[in-house]
Amino acid sequence: MPVGRANRREHREARVHAVFGEKTKPALDLIELTELAWHDVYEEISPSEEVIDDMLVVCGGTLDGLIRAARLAVADWRDLRVSADAIRGRS
Repeated sequence: MPVGRANRREHREARVHAVFGEKTKPALDLIELTELAWHDVYEEISPSEEVIDDMLVVCGGTLDGLIRAARLAVADWRDLRVSADAIRGRS
């Protein structure tokens, strides 16, 4: 994982753009806010890239969906994983 918030943002930009297109910047802003909440809850700098990928799957390509996915990730990332796996057809 890239070190530093700006580096992580840059590293994620292409994946986020593939889902959000012109709304990439606000989606990246929300993921950055998720990092701050993640740190408060889990005392880790950032969620794993797998958690970020799960958020992108669960969000359905909408900012509203990303907000719900981010909240779920911080509340209990395992529930997010179950939701993402169901969408991926892994359940």
